[in-house]
This record gives sequence, structure tokens and C-alpha cells, in this order.
Amino acid sequence: MSKLKENLKEFAKYPSAVAGTIIIVLLIIAAIIVVIKIPYDTAVSKWRGGEEVWGRNPRNVPPTWFNWFRTDKLIESIELGLEDEGVEVTEVVTEGGTRISTIIFPLNYYYATFPQDIVFYFNSKYESRPPHVSIRVVTPDDREIRVGSFGVRNSYTYPISQDTKLKKNLGNISPQIGLFIQKGDESRTAVQGDYQFVVEAINFEENSTLDVDFVLQGQVFGWAGTDHMRRDIGLPLLWGIPVALVFGLLAAVGTSVLTMIFAAIGTWYGGWVDGLIQRLTEINMVLPFLPILIMVGTFYSRNLMTILGVTIALSIFTGGIKSYRAMFMQIKESTYIEAARAYGASDGRIISKYLIPRIIPLLLPTLISSVPAYVFLEASLALLGVGDPVVPTWGKVINDAYENAALYRGQYYWILEPAVLLMITGLAFAMLGFALDRLFNPRLRGM
Repeated sequence: MSKLKENLKEFAKYPSAVAGTIIIVLLIIAAIIVVIKIPYDTAVSKWRGGEEVWGRNPRNVPPTWFNWFRTDKLIESIELGLEDEGVEVTEVVTEGGTRISTIIFPLNYYYATFPQDIVFYFNSKYESRPPHVSIRVVTPDDREIRVGSFGVRNSYTYPISQDTKLKKNLGNISPQIGLFIQKGDESRTAVQGDYQFVVEAINFEENSTLDVDFVLQGQVFGWAGTDHMRRDIGLPLLWGIPVALVFGLLAAVGTSVLTMIFAAIGTWYGGWVDGLIQRLTEINMVLPFLPILIMVGTFYSRNLMTILGVTIALSIFTGGIKSYRAMFMQIKESTYIEAARAYGASDGRIISKYLIPRIIPLLLPTLISSVPAYVFLEASLALLGVGDPVVPTWGKVINDAYENAALYRGQYYWILEPAVLLMITGLAFAMLGFALDRLFNPRLRGM
């Protein structure tokens, strides 16, 4: 315990180590919360979903925090239902039993930009005669614009941008723009103020029902933005945390531990065993690591666990074998090893109890420092299109951004968000690894 306290005091002298540890702990906590709140099956099904999952989101828009750095604010996405605050619903029943409902969706519009689209989602239940709805807009300057009138059968989606008749009535201007400007205004200056989107619904049958949702697809959305398929980029950013940590830590631990064990076995037994391990190492060192992984992902499987297994297998017999062998050769000649052999200790006991424990303090800094390399490797494979196609990861987000010309379109957020998370993760493990190296290697403490 006294030795542990002494090491902790020494560890606390390195601010970079403390900062790196805090970041890693926060990443681990975030990974646990993400896995609990968004289970794997849910994350995969949502990420691979189409319009039925993401259809209400705007397409290719930045996150809402972009408005913090803009003087002309971009309009935010809004979704309102009948139960939401501010929505007014009134109903009148005629003598014949027909119910006429008036639903008012308020919109406080104080933006210079225009929405990407405005969509009404209807769900109705009836026996033989479907409800009929009409939509109109009341502008801040008391103009009334009739939008559309139609019957609603079961589930119906009405995006105003696709209404050619409404576009013609607005002077051949896209409805999502024409509704917010004065007719004939060539400068297309938005009329700011309080708008009302009024839906008048007629239910002809006593037991018929009609549910309406109002969705304004703005120019910003959520804390991470959306991609070309309307998907919330926040999902892969969050799920990329456990994927990166699991892949990086398992690869680093598996590679470092197995490399050390093989080096210890070869050093202790010597002869053909050591010769075989050294020849395997030399052959593996000249093999192209990344091209082999690309071939495995292309011709065999892109499953994340398969790639992880191949990565560990290719990373065991590397230069680390020779470095550990040089250390074990010195330890092998120590007097306590001779004493252990004298009292009849087995080869397995000497390797596991006397050789390997002496190297573990030097193993930890190497293990921690190698984690970023494997995290970047997983992202690189995904960027090259040979990563796991199912799991949403940081590399997959960058790959999608690259394939859809995000930089060319000015959608920098699409690439910068996962890239920043990759850099933060790599920096945290690097700072901790360098501090541990100084802590366990006395020759580096004064540097």
C-alpha cells in the first residue's frame, strides 16, 4: 500500500497524466451509458433505417450550436403534435353529427433564412368515409394563404414543397419560401413575426378520429446535425465511443500480452522454439499490415470481431518480440532465476512467476500508448470502406461524408465532429501512456 501511495503521488505530479485519466474515465462512463440507453440492436436498426425512421429530420443540416457563431440565425427544426404546448384545438359538432375541428399550430418566425420543408403527418381512423382537411396560413401581416384541401385515408404525409399547385399560386416560388415572403417580392425577404398554420378537419362519422403532426424541417438540427439520409449524426458519434474503446483496448491488451508471453517462452526455452518465434517475427515484419486487413475485409468478412482478431494475430510477431527478448535475456541470468531452478521450479512457473512479472511495469506504458493506434486503425478501415458495415462508428461517419462530398458542399461539421472525438481519445491515451513511461522508467523521470 505504501508503494501504491508513493506511485500515486508521483503520478499526480504529471498534469497531462491526470488530464488524460479524466478524459478516459469520462469516455468509459459515456460508453457504458450509451450501451445501456441505446442497445446494440436498437442502434443498428435505427442507423440502417430509412424514411420511416428519419423522415421527419431535415437533410444535410449542421447542428443547432452553429447559431452560436452566426448573427443571422438559421431556423431550427420544430415538431408539434396535438398535445404540445401552444397548439390550440377546438371542435364543433353539427346537428347531423359531423365534427369540425380547428387546429392551430403557432410558429414564431424571426429568421432571415427559410425552412427546408414543412410537412404535415395525418393518421385517421374511419369506417367508410375518410375525414377531409383544409390547410391555410395566417401571416403576421394578417394575410391568409390557402395551402391545400384533401381527404385523409389512414396514414398520409403532406410535404408542402411537393405541392405543384401551391407553388404555382405563389408565383412559381417554392412553397417553403413563398409562404414567408410578400407575393411578388423579388428580393425574397422573409416577413418575420407570428405565423399560424391552421388545419380545419371535418370528421363525417361519429367514431372517426384524426391525428395531426406539424413538422418544420429547419436549417439546423440537434447537437450533431444530419447526413444525406436525414440520419442524426449524434447516434454514430455516441456509439463510436464504446466501439473505439473496445477495439482499441482489446487490440492493445491482446497484442501486448501475447507478444510478451511469446517472447518469454522463446527466451526461456531457446533452441528451435526461440528460432521459430524469431523467424515468424522477421517474416511478419515484412508483410504489409494494412493491405492484408483490407483483403480480409474485402474477400472474407468485415465483421468488427473478425477484423479485431486478424489485427491481434498480425500484431503479435512484431518488433516488440525482439525488444522483450533482450529484456528477458538479462532477467534469465539473474541469481533468483538460478535459485528457482535449483529448488526445482517448473518452466511454466519460472516464466509466469519470475520472468513476466518483471516486465509488466514496462508493459503498461506501451499498452496504454498503443491504444490510439488501434482506434485510428479501426477508423481508417471504415474510411476505406472495409470497416464493419453494420455498426455506426466514427470512421463510418467520415466515410459517408467523403463519399457525399461534404467538404465540397461546405458541410465541415460532418467530418470535424468524429475527427475531433478521434483526436481527443488518442490524445488522452497518449498523455497517460507517456506519463506512465516516465513513472515506471526511472531514467526518464528527470527529462
